[in-house]
Amino acid sequence: MKSLEELKAIREKMQNKVILREGSAEKRIVVGMATCGIAAGARPVLNTFVEEIANRNLTGKVEVGQTGCIGMCRFEPIVEVFEGDQRVTYVHVDSAKAKEIVEKHIVGGQPIVEYTIGAAEK
Repeated sequence: MKSLEELKAIREKMQNKVILREGSAEKRIVVGMATCGIAAGARPVLNTFVEEIANRNLTGKVEVGQTGCIGMCRFEPIVEVFEGDQRVTYVHVDSAKAKEIVEKHIVGGQPIVEYTIGAAEK
């Protein structure tokens, strides 16, 4: 069993690593983390978004969170990007795509259409 101090240190380390904040960020990235999403590889995708947002000093401007079932298991891992009342749904996201989404969509302001749900259904 770990001491209370060790547990507090672990908790603080993890809170600093995972950026799950409620607030008034300009943009929100939400990763589907139900069992189907996790089985399809959503955990590394979530971690990549957290790291990319931190590395680009976007903490506070961009929230990274998770949700349960989005209801489209065949498209997992699914990521939704919210800006105001706009939402872009990305499907079959992996860590490489996550980095590209941060670069082109979050930083550059241009959604990557070929990674979206609309392109996947064609």
